[in-house]
Amino acid sequence: MGVIASTLLLFIVWRCVSISSKEVAINEGIKFKEVRVIALDGSQLGIVSIDKALDAANKADLDLVCISPNAQPPVCKIMDYGKYCFEQAKREKENRKNQKVIETKEIRLGLSIDVHDFETKGKQAIKFLQKGDKVKVSIRFRGREMGHPEIGLDTMNRFAEFCKDVASVEKPAKLEGRNMLMFLAPVKK
Repeated sequence: MGVIASTLLLFIVWRCVSISSKEVAINEGIKFKEVRVIALDGSQLGIVSIDKALDAANKADLDLVCISPNAQPPVCKIMDYGKYCFEQAKREKENRKNQKVIETKEIRLGLSIDVHDFETKGKQAIKFLQKGDKVKVSIRFRGREMGHPEIGLDTMNRFAEFCKDVASVEKPAKLEGRNMLMFLAPVKK
């Protein structure tokens, strides 16, 4: 094995150790002389030596978990560590499930858009807004169209008026290079 490969392996092992060491200290992994101990029912057992705290945890057939290592003295709790990790993971999963990720959908309009196309794109934007997503409306100016930004502004204003029941204008229409952009956000219920 070459020098580079052994160095890479050493880096990977070091990286894994440093990432996994961010967990809480339990049982013999606690390196303090004295700790404040909290029992399973929440009552305080006082400040005791680490040996007495480990004995109390072993008598209860539970783990001693350091929950606040930066306190003076460090705080440890007697609990079932496996059950604690399971409940923590369950709570995090529930929180992730309840989160709503707001996406930004894009609707592209043309400068000389016809009435039916305008209504179809407007209805699609209303669907997005009712789901709770934001909508980015854009018009791309090509060639001679760059000389008439007021037509694009008028189209954007008509679009905002079409969606006014379910949307509010988050960012008004603004010309950026060859594109005119406007952002719509769903109205709070």
